[in-house]
Amino acid sequence: MKNALHRMNPSVKFLAITICMFTMAFFFDPWTPLVFWVGVLVLQFFFSEIDWKKWLLFMLPFFVTAFGYFWTTLVFAEDGSGSVVWSIWNLQITETQLNHALSLSFRVLAFSSLSLLFALTTNPVTFILSLMQQLKLSPKIAYGVMVGYQFLPVLKDEFILIGQAHRLRGASEEKNTLQRLLGVRRILIPMLAGAVRKAERAAFAMEARGFTGERRSSYFRVISIGKVDAALVILFLFVLVLSCTHIWWLG
Repeated sequence: MKNALHRMNPSVKFLAITICMFTMAFFFDPWTPLVFWVGVLVLQFFFSEIDWKKWLLFMLPFFVTAFGYFWTTLVFAEDGSGSVVWSIWNLQITETQLNHALSLSFRVLAFSSLSLLFALTTNPVTFILSLMQQLKLSPKIAYGVMVGYQFLPVLKDEFILIGQAHRLRGASEEKNTLQRLLGVRRILIPMLAGAVRKAERAAFAMEARGFTGERRSSYFRVISIGKVDAALVILFLFVLVLSCTHIWWLG
């Protein structure tokens, strides 16, 4: 069960996470998002194989963003009602300001953790196939996105090769920021031309193989919904309900 979230149906996981995010958007107290965030981390620890060092690296910008929201809300909040809980120099922090700051910070952490949980436990190709089979996404859109995703490593290698070719010709000796930006522009123009040619060849190849964009009655790779999906959805909803009802337990 350690990799249960990785084996979960992507469409079911997407809907469960979307419902959780939508529900959390209506809670403005600081502790409901905090309890929900802790619950998501517990699910991630027991039912995924995510590398925590990698997770912390990806979460670092969101931690900085959460701290930025916390600090700016304390300093620039207009609502200064409530009792003063902290005073430093000429700045007085009221209970209302502190609650707003904590609420924004914990919501950032909860939403970002959910997004990373989905991204780090979901295969993009499997997700696209699941969208076609379970959520009836148009094959034209689905296969277009899938082909574009498969071309990303090719474009990365092409970016490196074009940059190396420019350096061999002495055309990329940038000394300041403006020159570096212009150097990137010189690389992007041939990359754009190459991407158009690749897209045209891919379109001709798909048309030659009989792809018309019509929905098929069967699929070579079937993405099914099983008992594991139902159990994990129940766990997601349990964490959501627990985080939403704790406020009444605390009075």
